[in-house]
Amino acid sequence: MLTLSNVHPTPLDVEIAIPELSPAVEQPAGEAITTLLTAVKPISSKGPDNSHVIRSNGRLISDGINCGEIIPDCYIRPPSERPKLKEVVLSDFIPLVDLDNFNGSARHRVIRSIRHACQHYGFFQIVNHGVHETLIRRMVEVAREFFTMPAEYREHLYSEDPSRVVRLSTSFNIQRENVFNWRDFLRHHCYPLEDYIDYWPTKPSDYREVASKYCTEVRALTLRLLEAISESLGLEPDFLNKVLGKHGQHMAINYYPRCPNPELTYGLPSHTDPNALTVLLQEQISGLQVLNNGHWIAVQPIPNSFVVNIGDQLQVLSNGVYKSAIHRALVNSSVSRISIPTFYCPSPDAVIEPASPLIDPDNPARYRKFTYEEYYNKFWSKSLDDKTCLDYFTVHDCQQVSKR
Repeated sequence: MLTLSNVHPTPLDVEIAIPELSPAVEQPAGEAITTLLTAVKPISSKGPDNSHVIRSNGRLISDGINCGEIIPDCYIRPPSERPKLKEVVLSDFIPLVDLDNFNGSARHRVIRSIRHACQHYGFFQIVNHGVHETLIRRMVEVAREFFTMPAEYREHLYSEDPSRVVRLSTSFNIQRENVFNWRDFLRHHCYPLEDYIDYWPTKPSDYREVASKYCTEVRALTLRLLEAISESLGLEPDFLNKVLGKHGQHMAINYYPRCPNPELTYGLPSHTDPNALTVLLQEQISGLQVLNNGHWIAVQPIPNSFVVNIGDQLQVLSNGVYKSAIHRALVNSSVSRISIPTFYCPSPDAVIEPASPLIDPDNPARYRKFTYEEYYNKFWSKSLDDKTCLDYFTVHDCQQVSKR
């Protein structure tokens, strides 16, 4: 079993982050997505050295393993589990929250907007968030540089051990998966910054400088969001800040190479995020899809914005008032894709349970009490294709377990 008491808080490997192409002309939503994902004749994806980018035997897709015009069998989903592209809805229904003047006259408006988004979607996009546009651009640039530089500069970071505070890996949890996902990723801890920065990559040469500034600004933004979410639940503004204990912050850089057969696989299959709150930076290439009212909705990127989604811990703390939305990542055959989620989570010893002001005889606690370390261990003992981790912590499941 993985334990967190003797190591730094370990990165959570779910991101809400992820690709899918936007149509340039009006046509039925499913046809538009199918056209965009498959319009380019399937070819072998090429790395920066013109090598094919297919992973084999547990290494990186971007290592440059040669292949033909179809992805290896280990990536191909059974027909019933493949993306049904014609059923995807292209929509601008995902709420957009303007944080301008949040600490002034707009505060009540922002809080109402966040409550609506968290109740009905579990996702929202934010603008006027305070993170400088130049810093956002540079973070994406160094992220892409990391995955396009020669492999020998990053291969020492490769690990399949989720307890590593910095690791480069692939898919999601290849030790537990029967079918792999078309994704490589770099993950590292970000808070407290001084505890981790010396473990971060040294190449590109300005990676640490750019990423440290980015992590610091995104953490400040996240604390503002937690305050707003607390108030939107009718709780004290500092409630979530306190209940998360000493806090944890991890960042991932997801790299989705071009895929010869995007209709056969996923960047990441449907899942929820196990942490408290995720703040996602997307390139201007659509890819994130959210399940809402039984329909997959493609989240269209907005320049200089972030996508925010509720994680499992906030669903528990809100006693199910707010939902940790199911989402997934698709890949495409024309371009590679970068997404950068920041996962904000409790410290390992933080005790998570429904907030007492949200419990009454008509609304009993839906989840049992647990530590974040317990949740984390359960999360890493399964694959994304299993049932959601939250299902193991409902009051009903807890009662069933106690009877055996």
